[in-house]
Amino acid sequence: MGGPLVIGLTGGIAMGKSRVARLLQGFGVPVFDADAAVHALLRAGSPVIGAVEAAFPGVGDDAGGIDRRALGARVFGNAPALRRLEAILHPAVRAAERRFLGRLARERFAMAALDIPLLLETGGERLCDCVVVVDAGPHLQAARALARPGMSPARLAAIRAQQMPGTEKQKRADFVLCSGYDRGASAAAVAALLDRLQAWPRRAWPAAWHAVA
Repeated sequence: MGGPLVIGLTGGIAMGKSRVARLLQGFGVPVFDADAAVHALLRAGSPVIGAVEAAFPGVGDDAGGIDRRALGARVFGNAPALRRLEAILHPAVRAAERRFLGRLARERFAMAALDIPLLLETGGERLCDCVVVVDAGPHLQAARALARPGMSPARLAAIRAQQMPGTEKQKRADFVLCSGYDRGASAAAVAALLDRLQAWPRRAWPAAWHAVA
């Protein structure tokens, strides 16, 4: 069974990736939100709750899920702890991505996007037909990030240290979308991207996904 063109959408914190994801959806491209998938996995009833609580005792919440703030405090800036958490969550997220693409293949969608902040850092590009990096430049990125509640220069620096530098992301991208202040320009850029992708080779689904089964 063939399937949709798999677009890997990524970018650093506050680079404008979420807006591009919304634009893609507006143009009819289904988007898998990896962050939302992780949040769902940390809610009550998720099959990974027990494993997370066993690895990080005391992070459960009163509703039977995981207190994301408490969990974040345990893993932020702690590389071994973060790797333990990723070993629990990443396989479940990958399984959700596989179900998402399988459904779209059955429904004969032409394209699908995987919105994954750490796509390149985790080698996820091998499961995509093309990689789209959203970039706003370091100064605009910092201004946007520092306007967020709870963000500080030190926290932003720590987050940036965990992410691949924007210049390296751009080198590894098939397409770079510049995210500035002009929303109309962003919409036009996404429309132009989708036009170019009409003839892009579709090889990732299902072959690449079977290779990592």
